Amino acid sequence: MASTEVETVSTGADKAKLAAVAVLVLLGFVGFYLLAAHGAWVQWAVLLVAVAAALGVGATATPGQRLIGFGRDAVKEAKKVVWPTRKEAMQVTGYVFAFVVVMALFLWLTDKLLEWVLYGLILGWR
Repeated sequence: MASTEVETVSTGADKAKLAAVAVLVLLGFVGFYLLAAHGAWVQWAVLLVAVAAALGVGATATPGQRLIGFGRDAVKEAKKVVWPTRKEAMQVTGYVFAFVVVMALFLWLTDKLLEWVLYGLILGWR
């Protein structure tokens, strides 16, 4: 049977850090809208500084460190991807187009056959 446990933030320090992240992001948005009279540069600077500070604080918390580790692992795995050559990509694309054409013809012929059977033979509406 599958485990239904939910992983939560366990330490008080992590909870405080995540609360600080939320407060910093909120302050950034509030500052963005309150400083509308000072120009777009000031607004964006306040928002970006607040978000950068929130990211910095969030990176020190355990969930943030796990997220950074996950990102590193994802980049490692993405580097292992072997992309097809141009020739292989063109061949597969050709196969897909051919399959689409064959399926379109099959569906069109099936539609016309059913139309002929139902309307022509059974109902006689022609």
